[in-house]
This record gives sequence, C-alpha cells and structure tokens, in this order.
Amino acid sequence: MTTPDRDIPTEEIATDLTVVGGGLAGVCAAIAAARQGTHVALVQNRPVLGGNSSSEVRVWVCGATAHGAQHYARETGIMGELFVQNQFTNPEGNPYYWDLVVLEAVRAEENIELFLNTDIRHVRATGPESDRRIESVTGWQMGSERSLQFTSPAFVDASGDGLVGYLAGARFRTGREARSVFGESWAPEVPDDNTLGSTILFYTKDTGRPEKFVPPSFAKDITTTPIPELRGIRVEANGCDYWWIEWGGELDVVADNERIRDELQGVIYGIWDHIKNSGEYDADTLTLEWIGAVPGKREYRRFIGDHTLVQDEVLDQVHFDDRVAHGGWSIDLHPPGGMYASEKGSRHWHPDGNYHIPLRSLYSQNVTNLWLAGRTISASHVAFGTTRVMATCAVIGEAAGTAAALAVQQQVTPRELAAERMASVHRALVRSDASVLGVLHDDPDDHAVRARVSASSTLRTLAAGPPTGHWSLTDHLAIVLPADPAVADLEVLLDAAADTELVVEVHEVRRPQNYVPHRKVGTVTVKVAAGEKQWVTLPLDWDLEDPQNAFVVLRANAQVRLHTADGALPGVLTLTHRDLPAEEAYTEQWREWKQVLQRSSVCLRLLEATDAFAAQRAVGGYARPWGGPQLWISAPLDHDPAPHLELAWDEPVTVAEVAAVFDDDLDEDLINLHHHRTPFDVLPTLVRDYRIEARSGDRWQTLAQVTENRHRHRRHRLTEPIEVDGVRLVVEATNGAESARVVSLRTWAS
Repeated sequence: MTTPDRDIPTEEIATDLTVVGGGLAGVCAAIAAARQGTHVALVQNRPVLGGNSSSEVRVWVCGATAHGAQHYARETGIMGELFVQNQFTNPEGNPYYWDLVVLEAVRAEENIELFLNTDIRHVRATGPESDRRIESVTGWQMGSERSLQFTSPAFVDASGDGLVGYLAGARFRTGREARSVFGESWAPEVPDDNTLGSTILFYTKDTGRPEKFVPPSFAKDITTTPIPELRGIRVEANGCDYWWIEWGGELDVVADNERIRDELQGVIYGIWDHIKNSGEYDADTLTLEWIGAVPGKREYRRFIGDHTLVQDEVLDQVHFDDRVAHGGWSIDLHPPGGMYASEKGSRHWHPDGNYHIPLRSLYSQNVTNLWLAGRTISASHVAFGTTRVMATCAVIGEAAGTAAALAVQQQVTPRELAAERMASVHRALVRSDASVLGVLHDDPDDHAVRARVSASSTLRTLAAGPPTGHWSLTDHLAIVLPADPAVADLEVLLDAAADTELVVEVHEVRRPQNYVPHRKVGTVTVKVAAGEKQWVTLPLDWDLEDPQNAFVVLRANAQVRLHTADGALPGVLTLTHRDLPAEEAYTEQWREWKQVLQRSSVCLRLLEATDAFAAQRAVGGYARPWGGPQLWISAPLDHDPAPHLELAWDEPVTVAEVAAVFDDDLDEDLINLHHHRTPFDVLPTLVRDYRIEARSGDRWQTLAQVTENRHRHRRHRLTEPIEVDGVRLVVEATNGAESARVVSLRTWAS
C-alpha cells in the first residue's frame, strides 16, 4: 500500500507592513509602525523576543551612553520606555524578566500580529536588479507546522543576518572595506572577508557547598591558548563580563554557525574546567548555572542604501538633514581572531558626543520597498563598529518603523520619503519622543507652539549645598554649566592649605550635544588666601550668541580642596581629567575627562539668574538636551508646593490630546541586565502625581488625574475633542526631585 503525498497548505497573512526579526531593532520597528496606525506582522524565528538581549543569549543592551562616557545620551522613545520599565520591574537584572518587558511591550499594541518560532526561508521579489520589489516572504512556524506567507506593501529586514534582503536581491557588503574606499583610518589597507565574531556567555552561582565539575571530552585545554594570559578570567565574572569569548570572525559566521557554536562551547567548558580544577581560583562552591546555546552574532551583511555611514561622519558628528536616530557608543572593533588573538580583545574610538544616523542609510538602494533596521543598515565596517550595539539598533528600528509606516500611508517609496517628505518624518519622530537630536518641534498640529506660556515659578538660580564632602584638586576638575544667556560669575566653596592662585579656564564645546572641551575662550587667575570653607568668586565673563554647555576647568592645585554637596544640579556635570598612558589609548576605558560626582556636585553658586529652565523651554523647541537641558524646572516644592505650567490662547483651539514629557534623567546610564546597579526603581526626576486641566472661558475642568507615574511620555487622549482657551499641567508630587521638571507640554489638534 502506498502512502499518498501530503501537503501542508500555505496560509496568507496580509498586513500593511511585515517586520522580519524580533530583536530590539525589529521590536521597536514594529511598535513604532503600529503606533502610527499601521497593521504590522512581526516575524521572529526564536521562541522569545529580544535577539541578543534575550534570555537565550543575555548580552547587555548598550547604547549611546557608552557606559557613562557620553552625557545626557540615554535613548528615549520605545527603547527608553523599555529601559525605564525594566528598571522598575526588574531591579536585579533577571534575564527572564527582561524577556517579559519586551514581550509585554509588543503585546500591548493591538496593531501587531506576532509570529514567534517562524523562520523565513523564501522571498518572492520582482523587477530588474536595479529596481527590485518584494511581493511576499514565506516561512515555517516550528511546533505548529504552519507554512505562512506574509504579504504587505513594505518590509523591514531586522533579521540581523539580512536574509530577507539577500534573498530579495538587495545590494550588500560583508567583511572589511579597504582604507581607500571611504578614506577610513581604521580600515585595513587591503580588503578582506573578516567580520566581528560571535559569542556565547555563561553564568555561575555559589551553592554554599562543595561542587565538582567533570569536563566533557570536547572541553578545550585553554592553557594551550593565549586566553589565560591575555583575557580577563575572574572567578566572580558572569554573563557579559565574558564578552571576549568571541570567535568566527575569520570564518563565515552564518555558514559556519554550527562550527562556531561548538568551538565557543568547548572553550567555555575549558574556562570553567580551568576555574574549578586548576587550583588557581577560590571556586570550590561554585557551579555552572547556565550556558548559552545560541551564538550571539555581531556582524554579517550590511546592505547598501542611498547613503553609507562612515567613520569620519561618526567622529565629526555630521548633522545630516535627514537625521532620524542617534548613537554614542565608541567605534568598537575586535580582532578577527577573537579570543585566540594576540592583541587586545577590542579597541574603542569615542566621538566627542552623540552622532546622527540618516534615513538614507535605513533603506535598500535597489529594493524599493525594503527598509533596514539594526545590524543590516548601510554603514561601512568601521562605522558599523558603533551602530551595532543594541540600544542604537533599537532607535534605528524605531526610525525605520516610523518611516515605513509613513511611506505606506503616503504611498511613496523610501527614497521619495527621504528626499521630499522629511518634515513629516521628523514631526512623527518628535511626537513619539524618539531618539533624534537637534530636530525642532514645530508641528502646527500642536497648538502649544503658538500659545502664551507661563509658570507658577521657575528655577532661576543654580546653587549646591550644604557641604557634605570634599574633593582634592590634585587633577584638573571641570564643571559643565548650562550657559543661558551668558557664562556669569561663579562661586565655589573651598579650603586652601596656603596662599595660592587658582587658574580657571572657560571652554566652548564643539556641538550642542557635547560635554567635552573644544576651544578655550578665556583664562582667569584668582588669588586664594589660606583658609577653610571660603566662597571664592571665579569671574567668568563670556557672552554667548546661543545657549550652550560651558566647560569650566579648575586647573590642578594641590593646595586646594573643594567642598561637595549631595544631589546633582540640573544640567551640571562634574568631571576630572587625567593624562592617559599610551597603552590605554583606544581601550574601552579610554577617557580623558570622566564624571566623578554623578549624584552630587561641587558646592557652587551661579551669581546671575539663568534662563536655562524657563517655562518656554517646555513648548516647541527640543525634547532632548541640545545646547542645554531643554526643560522647565519649577522653584523647589517647599516654595511652590503645587507648581503649574500653563498655556493660553487668545482664541479657542480644538484639543483632542494633551501630552506631557517628563524628565527621566537621560544622564543616568540604565542597562537591562545591570552592568551596574542604579540605586532606585523609579527615576527621582520624574513627576509622580499630576493633573491636566483645561479652561473654557472662566471655567477650569480636569481632563486627567494621574498618581504614581513612573513614565517619561504620557499621552492623554480625550474621548471627544474640546474647545479650550487654556491648558495647564499641575504637579502635585515628584518621585524625589526637589522641583517639578517638564520637558514638553503638548496639545494636539488630532
């Protein structure tokens, strides 16, 4: 008896947009598009979302903060929401709780259909090589034995390895370009196929009783390799501490994935054998708790868009007209030999501040409906060394998803959108509080930009005290101040062991988003008499054309120590300087200026009033720090217990939504699995309790009343639009800050 042939029919899933890849880039692309009103299919080939950040791989989500090297740099938008939510629900950095944060964010969007365990294997595309178009992608959903074909007007390749673009015929690069191609000093003289390698991590735990380890037969003897001598084996290390367990850069990280996994796991068991059985470590009660089974890939295909981001554009922080996302991580390149290489495991070149990523790098040059997100974007190998980190991939994903939704709705190609309709992209990104720098909020749909703005009070003075500690001026110390409208006289509280002179310099920064010195504009020398706790005036006379961050340097003087106070001042940073030895150049630790008083400050008093925190800052303008903090701050709550920000119009306006953006302290470096522990679950600078009121004539009515807020961006959609001539935000409590802080107040017409 013969068995009849059986076929599993292919189901068609029709949506407005198909996003392939459920890492953070794909997740943010899908959420962003869904929030624009687009019906999205999110297709992921693993059982969990999050990609390399998920519990399957467990890589820290790093981004523009660069572990504190960049200031006021943390991502906003969807990635910012995930960071802040994780901080509250997952204070211990549990990888499984992080999975939940990501999954819940996707499931909260009604416009997303999620397809887990679905591996795309076929792409149907039409047209000549120079003008391709994807018609559908088809995959197999494991476990449910379903064949699924996804059709939509546009597609986002957030797959990491770029399989969709490859099968569609999109132009791409792999490996390292020659130095001559883009004029990049960090590119090799001769091109090659080398990429960054893959990594598998492991976790250990202490059981409190003796534990043995019998190594498997395939465990590597690492004493025959450079690993014990050149890499950082530490008994207390866990997870991403072992980022340097990397291999496969000289192979094809996709074609040789199985071989790479086996090698990495063999090395991990060899490292653990060395820790447990060599006698060199105090590890008797430790056991191996978890080892990854999925190699975390760093690099593969990079597609070619209408613009290729390159090294100098990152380091020069080029201000693209079509900027849609920002990054700040160093250009971070690893030797092709990975853990077996004789050189250091990585080298890092930090830009002076955050850099911009253009929309033209987020779509294919020759596939007219293919958007790119995450590792697949159009960048050189060198520039890719910074854009590849996951929080940056996430903000790229949000930008790509937003743009893709707009292009579908407006029935234009990605190229047409970038060339002709960037205003609509920028306005959508600003409205969603996305991570885009230096884009002015001028959307006419927001009535607030035309309103008269007032506040019950405004913080006009910058002063830190009383003293609670000391800082010896053995190295140069910098105080970064928001200078608006000028750099005025500054007083500092200090002790002097003998009569001396204090040399003070004022520097300008190069870009509005920077916090490092660029050009010295003045020097003053101040005589200081011997004595303790004396306020010394530093005459800083510098008039500015535009507000900016002023970098004030107190030159090292061993006779002087400064008093410090608990609590950071808004917009103020304190950094110290040290001359770096040659061997530290281009290492991860390379910092010429490094923050030293993160949640405290030098005792200081700015002698002239500042306009940096005026009420007008919360309307229009910028929603991220840009040449200053860019927010309204009230007087301390003990002077103004219910501060409010008010908008007024001469003629009534129609309001359908009122949105508030609160200050979630973008200088605080949050990491999903807690590279370091941030000491609070809710950021203290966030407004906790507030109400929104609207006025019509002489009558005020409450539109929204919120308690226990812990989010940055709150949108209050009204049941029906109303006619009003005034709107105010009344702050009743913060999560710990002394004053109310509001980044933006918006009143949308629709």
